[in-house]
Amino acid sequence: MTKELQCPLTIDQQLENLKSLNLLIENEENAKRILNDISYFRLIKAFSLGLKPKNGSYNGTVSFDQIVDLYKFNANVRQLIFILVERIEVNLRCRIANYFSIQYGVMGYLNAENFADAEYHQQFLDDIWQEIDRNAKSPFVRNFQEHYNGQIPMYALVELFSFGTLSKFYKNMKNPDKKAVATLYGVGYTYLESWIESIAYLRNLCAHYGRIYNAKIPKRPMLYKQDAAIGVDNGSFFGVLICMARLVSHDIHWNDLLDQLELLIEKYPVVDIQKIGFPTDWKTVLQ
Repeated sequence: MTKELQCPLTIDQQLENLKSLNLLIENEENAKRILNDISYFRLIKAFSLGLKPKNGSYNGTVSFDQIVDLYKFNANVRQLIFILVERIEVNLRCRIANYFSIQYGVMGYLNAENFADAEYHQQFLDDIWQEIDRNAKSPFVRNFQEHYNGQIPMYALVELFSFGTLSKFYKNMKNPDKKAVATLYGVGYTYLESWIESIAYLRNLCAHYGRIYNAKIPKRPMLYKQDAAIGVDNGSFFGVLICMARLVSHDIHWNDLLDQLELLIEKYPVVDIQKIGFPTDWKTVLQ
């Protein structure tokens, strides 16, 4: 049976609805300003999960300000992680492009024989031609179009890859080639393939202002046995973060990021770190 959609509410009506659900609102004018800046659906619906029963009321101890703090924590963590994802993405682009270009030549990506699945390769080419068209006015694309008969070498083409395209490209490389790239990170290629896919999903979540707090990651990464032994959930934010740690733990900025994350957790006492899969000794684990 199809349900009827809820009618839209004015800001005042939204506030009255929250009060009727037993949510504590200490400053109504401030709450109105926030509801006028952040949609009720994005703020209340998303960050009330776990704070009240579905279609039920709050228990009288949850406040509007606490929900806003969860929203702010999520936004800050998302921005922090996006910087980390960028470093991983740029590094992966570099290593994959360098290896593939040396192994098969700078135009080797055109040859389906250099990949595991020809049909998958054709989908990649279709996607990348569209990306080239979208970036036709980019100086480096225009340069190759005008002076190199439209041939764009792998080391330049990879700059047009989204993280998702990069993930698909690696997934369709032959196993010996995937192994060679994974060796650069000191991990098995089945793990790296899984990690890239999960990180790409997390990257898109961050880019589209999605929710990390109290959310499950559908693209679950493969974890090491020692991770499972300490109870790491590969469907949690921490499950992806521990994989990212193994790709960038050598980075001089890694410990700084952990310090900033710790400060955010301390800044927002309402945050339950278990909701993002963090164990109590999370910082030690990630170091």
